[in-house]
Amino acid sequence: MIPLAWSITLAAALFCIGVFGLLTQKSALRILVATEFVLNAANINFVAFANHNGDPNGLVLTFFTIAMAAAEAAVGLGILIHLYRHVRSVDVTKVTVLRW
Repeated sequence: MIPLAWSITLAAALFCIGVFGLLTQKSALRILVATEFVLNAANINFVAFANHNGDPNGLVLTFFTIAMAAAEAAVGLGILIHLYRHVRSVDVTKVTVLRW
């Protein structure tokens, strides 16, 4: 069995990488990947604590988070394709199409 501290350390590292990516990247695709890192860090914590406590509620939350991440990726990629067709760029600093 994997120690709880190792799982928490891995989740913290993934979370830090994801937040760093969200704050520094300009490409919309890289921002989506950074968001997935943050969600996967939460999933690792859910699974680790569910196994540690012997309670399956964390596993159920993981399934909901995975479903939410899939929906986020589908909607995000749809918006990204639409923006690329109109602006010819995925740089989020250059995109002003969604403004009124």
